[in-house]
Amino acid sequence: MELPVPLRQGVDRLLEQVPLPMLKQAAKTLSDRYRAELRDGRLHMAEDMAVKAYLATRLPATYAAVRASLDAVSEARPDFFPKTLLDVGAGPGTVLWATIDLWPDLEQAVLLEAGAAVRRVGEALAAEAVTARTAWRTGDVTIDLAELEPAELVTSAYVLDEIAPASLAKLVDRLWQLTADTLLVVEPGTPAGWQRILAVRRQLIEAGAHVLAPCPHEAPCPLVAPDWCHFARRVARSRLHRLAKDAEVPWEDEKFIFVAASRHPAAPPRARVIAPPKSGSGKVLLKLCEQDGGAAERLFTKRDGETFKAARRLDWGDALPE
Repeated sequence: MELPVPLRQGVDRLLEQVPLPMLKQAAKTLSDRYRAELRDGRLHMAEDMAVKAYLATRLPATYAAVRASLDAVSEARPDFFPKTLLDVGAGPGTVLWATIDLWPDLEQAVLLEAGAAVRRVGEALAAEAVTARTAWRTGDVTIDLAELEPAELVTSAYVLDEIAPASLAKLVDRLWQLTADTLLVVEPGTPAGWQRILAVRRQLIEAGAHVLAPCPHEAPCPLVAPDWCHFARRVARSRLHRLAKDAEVPWEDEKFIFVAASRHPAAPPRARVIAPPKSGSGKVLLKLCEQDGGAAERLFTKRDGETFKAARRLDWGDALPE
């Protein structure tokens, strides 16, 4: 997966004069902070160079994760075409770009972001290419949601790993209050990210929400640590991305986990593939999370006819068709 052309071109213009040694150091610092999930009161992208490092090394991956999560929402609710978006913890507008790529008729977007440097970059990137009415707001996601208006689609991507656990329940409650239709929360695909998503999922179900994806049920998650639920998307690395990370491979796999919930129910899929498929001659083994709340590996062979043909086309994260 790659960034939309207007976004990629905008990023290239912002990075064309950045000295590579400075970009590499900023990228390492940013990566270290994300990996350690630091909650020291500092914003990950508080400085201009940190923002540029994010654009070069993290934006393509987070975009891919958000876009894949939105695809799952669209598959679960093919009749859902949001006109309004509220993105909490917007960064440089990653969710906005993924949303208009999927739903180009989006009319209005409100983006809340605490960091002045990344907010300025987000506004600049969106100014000439995004047709939806876009309003950027300054605010802390844990304390500055009171004055916001509800939206049909409310999102929070790669945010919960930056806030104190004690603030999670209050934040989720407010996000759900602001959700006129569908709420999407995306987190890194780590065991800790999975646990945060499980907490969000439980709270939303208790509040009466209907889970759209990725789960095909609303029972407790059947996976037990050290196993955990997550997905992956392959992301193309630009030349600058490879240089900033001292990487040789022209791609990377972004691991992520998400939950999408709605005020409107949707028919769940039979199952969802929750691990990379294992294929052989005339067979494919799929690890599935199923409607009955269980998780198990299922072997499909040529004897299964059309079901086998459908199964061998599935990838990690796909829903099993009826």
